[in-house]
Amino acid sequence: MPIGAFFTTMKKLRWQILIVILALVAIGFLLLGQQSTLLPVVPEIKPVTGGEYTEGLVGSLGRLNPVLDHLNPVDRDVDRLIYSRLINFDDRGLKQYDLVESMGISQDGTIYNFSLRDNLVWHDGEPLTTEDIIFTIELLRDENIPTPDDIRELWNSVEAIPLNEQTLQLRIPEPYSPFLDYLTFGILPKHLLEGIPPESIVDSEFHLNPIGSGPYQFDQYIVDEGRIIGIVLVKFDDYYLEPPYIEKVIFHYFPDYQAAHAAYEDGEIDGINQVAMESLPQALKEPELNLYSGRFPVLSLVYLNLDNPQVPFFQDINVRRALLKGINRSRIIKNYLDGQAILADGPIFPGTWAYYEGIDRVDYDPDGAISLLKEAGFTIPAAGGSVRELDGTPLEFDLIHPDDELHTALAKAVGEDWQRIGVGVELTAMPYEELMSQRLEPRLYQAALVDLNLLGQHDPDPYQFWHQSQITGGQNYAKWDDRQASEYLEQARIIVDLEERNRLYRNFQVRFRNELPSILLFYPVYTYAVGEHIQGVTMGPLFETSDRFATVTSWFLKAERTTELDISDEEGLGEAGGDVTQDTPSGE
Repeated sequence: MPIGAFFTTMKKLRWQILIVILALVAIGFLLLGQQSTLLPVVPEIKPVTGGEYTEGLVGSLGRLNPVLDHLNPVDRDVDRLIYSRLINFDDRGLKQYDLVESMGISQDGTIYNFSLRDNLVWHDGEPLTTEDIIFTIELLRDENIPTPDDIRELWNSVEAIPLNEQTLQLRIPEPYSPFLDYLTFGILPKHLLEGIPPESIVDSEFHLNPIGSGPYQFDQYIVDEGRIIGIVLVKFDDYYLEPPYIEKVIFHYFPDYQAAHAAYEDGEIDGINQVAMESLPQALKEPELNLYSGRFPVLSLVYLNLDNPQVPFFQDINVRRALLKGINRSRIIKNYLDGQAILADGPIFPGTWAYYEGIDRVDYDPDGAISLLKEAGFTIPAAGGSVRELDGTPLEFDLIHPDDELHTALAKAVGEDWQRIGVGVELTAMPYEELMSQRLEPRLYQAALVDLNLLGQHDPDPYQFWHQSQITGGQNYAKWDDRQASEYLEQARIIVDLEERNRLYRNFQVRFRNELPSILLFYPVYTYAVGEHIQGVTMGPLFETSDRFATVTSWFLKAERTTELDISDEEGLGEAGGDVTQDTPSGE
């Protein structure tokens, strides 16, 4: 078609095209209006203050004092609500300010300046200042207070200087990146305790009426026949952060999970601090009980003594890889832990900022394990039995383990898996304290199935377990003497920059996987039970059991339901509009 004819035709059609476009636009508006009337109205749920939460604690009351609560985990759970800290950590191990509003670190990493929030007060109304923090630090240093040795040693090397009532300076003798991990202790009130000798604080009457500065304050004990069976906390209205919605938190103490679960069934409590593994099926049957699970910082592993002349084959990387491939870890978790664990792919706690997810998982592969043993020079006798070296020495060793029921079952399962690939294993059960003091610490063992306790260690630094300097006198029980891995750990603990530390820990984890100084098994899972009517509960990986209360100020039982209504007169209902509110339990 000629160009002139094309434009002539378009002029004739333009009015028709315009009419079609206008019609489509009109239809679109009609459909949009129709759609808006059909969309369901979603109410906005706004938490409001009110109600109480009652939790069963399996254990008994000790002393509600943050410098002593490491002796009793359920005390630490209650203290988490009563006392404040300088800083906390989230479930990825990143610092979160608590009493502190801001902080600064010198370029050389040895000076830390902290500014406290404004208007901090104790539950009795007295102001909280840097003097209270200094006072608490002095208690952590005191030999008359049963503080863990490593904590006392660290604080004895720190210079604490109150610059004014709201500014504190801490000086450490040399750069130490995990230092912030030591600032999660609860702060005690100087004005109530300064006149009491440190050796008397352990049995002080202060514990009968503890005063803190946290979101909840002590109200009263629940006593039955002269015995304390519970404690009542109430919301602290002058809390410096957003106050909690739940007005009252009540704890009841129980001797075991069965008693706590019975109390839940009877409606006496709303939650249980921990669901034991053997009781999980029972808890799962409760239709109105929500279970929250999170990775727990305990690493189950098999230490290999890499410097024991009785087992020289442990120095062969192919043997170590074969031992890992030869364990059906998934089956062990399913059969002996009811699935309540995750496979351990590395020595740094999964889900944290330093964990490297790029490490390939080593799956169960018995055929591959046998191939690796052959590659290492071992032969399998035609008649079966243990794999043997070229000189006829069998691939056999002693595996020690704690003598409790679970570890005994785990050791048996691991031993049976290794026997299937021709590795001879002799199991030796021992009391845990004896295993540690007589075998692991003096390095008088061949292989050991134990748990590496990482509780309370928010910083991922694994220096104490794998650095060369810890081979003698430290906790490098495997005696892993690897210069490259040690250099990564050395650098990572003196650098403040998180990104650079992350890179170094990634390199360390890759080196660990390539060298396999020990056989990592799994990290267990912690399960917390809360009635479904308690809303706003969230829980990620835990560094300690009290971390389940990290978001407690956001929990609620009551809510205000707000719906924006826009009803047309065409419905024959007259004019209506505005906010409709209803006070109702959030679970309705």
